[in-house]
Amino acid sequence: MSDNIKIAPSLLSADFLNFEQEIIRLEKAGADLIHLDIMDGHFVPNLTFGNPLIKAIKQRTHLPLDVHLMVSNPENYLDFLINQKIDYVSFHQEIAIHIHRSLVHLRDNGVKAGLALNPATSVELIFPVLEYLDFVLIMSVNPGFGGQKFLPIALDKIKILKNAIKDRNLTVEIEVDGGINSQTAALLREAGADILVAGSYVFTSEDIAGRINSLRKS
Repeated sequence: MSDNIKIAPSLLSADFLNFEQEIIRLEKAGADLIHLDIMDGHFVPNLTFGNPLIKAIKQRTHLPLDVHLMVSNPENYLDFLINQKIDYVSFHQEIAIHIHRSLVHLRDNGVKAGLALNPATSVELIFPVLEYLDFVLIMSVNPGFGGQKFLPIALDKIKILKNAIKDRNLTVEIEVDGGINSQTAALLREAGADILVAGSYVFTSEDIAGRINSLRKS
């Protein structure tokens, strides 16, 4: 079980007309990161945040930003995110062509580099570049929309990945996104997750701090 697990609420489930107030609520509630899902309408059938909004959010909060690129051309976003001093950036193994090059580019510029994996993607596919990763984002739902049901297939993938990280004596965080609530969080912590992304579970409650704390220890 991972100790000191980090909670990264996803703004995908926040009130889009009141982002500043939502960010203030997260800061006061003790969130560790703020998760931003960037969708282009091609890799996934939805559109979300563009560069101007990412820049505005970065200027507003002291919390680290965790940007998940669900886009068809992730390499085109990297320099902007580097210039904005985004803290965590992940892109999808399924779509990226020059994975090693992009990971090294992010890390050389002070950004934590991650790969995201869809539920049907084997975790072993990223083993050749595991040493170039700071974190891996395991999707426990099919990406594109919030509020989906947790897919248990993620648990075995986390365990396999955790063992591979230990065997190689690496420091790579395991992040999980999709269908996370107090019940699934307990399973994910036990499997070895380090960062939990939660959207609707956090933002559908008036007691955001209570929801965040329930994810840390159920």
